[in-house]
Amino acid sequence: MERDNQKSTPPASPAAEQDWQKDLINRLAFASLNEQRRTRRWSIFFKLLAFGYLFLLLFLFLPREWGELETTVGRHTALIEVQGVIDENAQASADNIISAMRQAFANSNTAAVILRINSPGGSPVQAGYVYDEIRRLRQQHPDIPLYAVISDMGASGGYYIAAAADRIYADKASIVGSIGVTMSPFSPSSFGFTEAMKKLGIERRLLTSGESKSLLDPFSPIKPGEVEHVKKLLDTIHSQFIASVRAGRGERLKKDPKIFSGLIWTGEEGVELGLVDALGSTSYVAREVVGVEDIVDYTVRPNYLDRFAERLGVALAKGVFSVLDSVPQN
Repeated sequence: MERDNQKSTPPASPAAEQDWQKDLINRLAFASLNEQRRTRRWSIFFKLLAFGYLFLLLFLFLPREWGELETTVGRHTALIEVQGVIDENAQASADNIISAMRQAFANSNTAAVILRINSPGGSPVQAGYVYDEIRRLRQQHPDIPLYAVISDMGASGGYYIAAAADRIYADKASIVGSIGVTMSPFSPSSFGFTEAMKKLGIERRLLTSGESKSLLDPFSPIKPGEVEHVKKLLDTIHSQFIASVRAGRGERLKKDPKIFSGLIWTGEEGVELGLVDALGSTSYVAREVVGVEDIVDYTVRPNYLDRFAERLGVALAKGVFSVLDSVPQN
């Protein structure tokens, strides 16, 4: 009887066993996926939080990088960098330099303005804009002097800008001068290919409206009349350059015709010629001449994204060149 009362559990069928295993595997898989999603979401959250914290620090401690200069800063000497080629599309453009100068002169705590120049020159138009604006600002703010300090080089358009300053300082080994005008040495008009075309049997087909529209075309024979016309243009711009330097430097310039020949000199020689007033650095001028050693940089600089993109491009270029250098040559 006892055996009859005991109920035996029927064995599970193979199909039921497989369904149970599939259900367990699905549960484990979904649990793993959910865990990965949670981990990924937290990772993104913390990365965004870190980036936000970094940008907050940049805004708090480096406001001038966005052009938001502190107007509450105490008595100071304003510094503006003129770095590199003076060109409309370069860092040392007239717009950037003039914007910085206007901010510096507008600050009531500015004791003096220093233009720190390290430039081989560039566009005479851009340099002329800066020169004229310096003269205007000096008339508008007669109590705020403006000094030019030439570091490595203040030549051509760089010296054009410096000539408008109240005084010019340089290092004894600085390069100054180059008061002359030239066409770009890398422009197409600087080369002639007519003889090469003859040897290669190439025919030049150029259609223009106006006899001088193809002025100094490198693939056509040179025309003396066009050369004379361009030389007159260069002489006119040179005369304007000379007049600006004379107006800025006045009687300090020595009566030496070589000054306006396009030659360059050291800062030490520049003092003897009257191109430079004295030898000195930016810190020297702020400390000894202005009497206010605290320097505030007003230079307009590219934003962080532009600088990051530029540095990234340079890094990529260096990487490509390093790979090419490592390729064995046959």
